[in-house]
Amino acid sequence: MRRRHKAPPSPLPQRDGIDPVRLRLPADPDGSWKTVRDHVVARYAGAVGTEKIDALFREGRIVGTDGPVAAEEPYAPGRYLWFHRDFAPEERVPFEVRIVHRDERLVVADKPHFLATTPRGRHVTETALARLRRDLGLPQLQPAHRLDRLTAGLALFVVRPGDRGAYQTMFRDRRVRKEYEGVAAHDPAVTLPVTVRSRIVKDHGVMAAREVAGEPNSESRIELLEHRAGHGRYRLLPATGRTHQLRVHMNRLGLPLLNDPLFPVVREPGPDDWAKPLQLLARVLEFTDPVTGEPLRFESGLRLAQWPR
Repeated sequence: MRRRHKAPPSPLPQRDGIDPVRLRLPADPDGSWKTVRDHVVARYAGAVGTEKIDALFREGRIVGTDGPVAAEEPYAPGRYLWFHRDFAPEERVPFEVRIVHRDERLVVADKPHFLATTPRGRHVTETALARLRRDLGLPQLQPAHRLDRLTAGLALFVVRPGDRGAYQTMFRDRRVRKEYEGVAAHDPAVTLPVTVRSRIVKDHGVMAAREVAGEPNSESRIELLEHRAGHGRYRLLPATGRTHQLRVHMNRLGLPLLNDPLFPVVREPGPDDWAKPLQLLARVLEFTDPVTGEPLRFESGLRLAQWPR
């Protein structure tokens, strides 16, 4: 069995809670890269341009284990390089990340609507992970799972890198009881509770997941907790974790969640409307801690704004 090579620690600290890019120079059987610059240009020029790469070398921002790397240094397969990307300006999501629980192993946070869990696409510094790393002084903090950007509620983060695999496996193996709450129209003609099963697919580059014919790969139990003023407050219990699953299943019942920009109709992308968050909340996380064996239950302190009070 081939042993996995362990990378050396980064010589660069995090910036704004974001790790530097780490690059290991690959084998070059054709000898096409004579210098370090040759490979970096071949790899990244399409995304950032050659001028930007030359500026990174010139400013000493591309470093190895011994310090800044010159553009003309000979290419050496297996060598590690690090550098920080320049982040595009991001509008601050005007809601705070609340701490529900913190100990030496775990941070459980109440993520607000509109804030991504981890850096992805155009959301990098304005993410729950970056904020928590900065605010709590925990540069090694890692997510155990991901909560959709538009969904609010409980997100679990792991303090020690060596523990992360155990918690990720727990989510992968469905050993976490997750309870969500949603607000949608109330329709007395819809019989509840009900368990919805269907096959959901999410095509790359397409905003919304969709149901197709075939063997079900998703399951959700939908319960009506109460109704008032034409709205229903629903308990949503996913047995699986497909992209957009709860939103798809509520829409299938004719009960799309309030302020959903994808279901039943995909809206054109635009600026977030802070006053109209998707009415979906990850309310409960319950599991047996895979490290200590202790039963744990956490409940969100957030409330859905459009439930009539």
